[in-house]
Amino acid sequence: MSVLEVRNLKKSFGKDTVVLKGVDFSLEKGETVAIIGSSGSGKTTLLRCLNFLTVPDEGQIVVNDETLFDDADPNTQKEREIRRKRLHFGLVFQNFNLFPQYTARQNVMLASELLAKEQPDYKAQKKLLHAQIAARTEELLTQVGLKEKMDLYPHQLSGGQQQRVAIARALALQPDILCFDEPTSALDPELTGEVLKVIRSLSEQHMTMIIVTHEMAFARDVANRVIFMDGGVIVEQGPARDVIENPQTERTKQFLARYRENQ
Repeated sequence: MSVLEVRNLKKSFGKDTVVLKGVDFSLEKGETVAIIGSSGSGKTTLLRCLNFLTVPDEGQIVVNDETLFDDADPNTQKEREIRRKRLHFGLVFQNFNLFPQYTARQNVMLASELLAKEQPDYKAQKKLLHAQIAARTEELLTQVGLKEKMDLYPHQLSGGQQQRVAIARALALQPDILCFDEPTSALDPELTGEVLKVIRSLSEQHMTMIIVTHEMAFARDVANRVIFMDGGVIVEQGPARDVIENPQTERTKQFLARYRENQ
């Protein structure tokens, strides 16, 4: 069953900058899809549209058979609905985006605590809810290998450790789909492996994920499917190993050949 269906998604910035020109794809539960392509191909804008950080101009976004966005239906575009819709997706940014004044533990707990306060029985259940959030936070930080670092601040952590906190934070709200935007691009090469190891582990646990990445070997080995974007459209998609090792379109072949030259 498709967890996500994206239909004819379009996005422009101003009159002259058309970034997405009609993107269609679906995502199955437990599937990992890697999106590759040159800078400016629309990969990050696509992720931002899915997470409602950017509102699409046209198209549809459907999650678990619920239409989250439809340009023909104004009811799906109401501001108050946006935050609820974001909860379907977890997003891990390139540059971690942790709050510097909070510890790793507090960064992971924050969104869950804010959501808990909106529950009608919050006052009566306050102690129980906070205990559950605290236990879940410890479990997640242990899962990403940071059991001993929970009470350190971001400036006391390496880039790889900060990115692992960001992954734990994204998992805390139990999203249907976890999205990564170039999760290793801000890291030194020796720190890249520890983050990729966590993502690989999530894939093995059948977490549903979309990963925008420039790590081709990782995409080939971890993703079930690879989507190659260029000029705001999907040029090619298929089983990860097939697309990376035996691309069918000339544009995909050019991109991968240039990538290999730069390695």
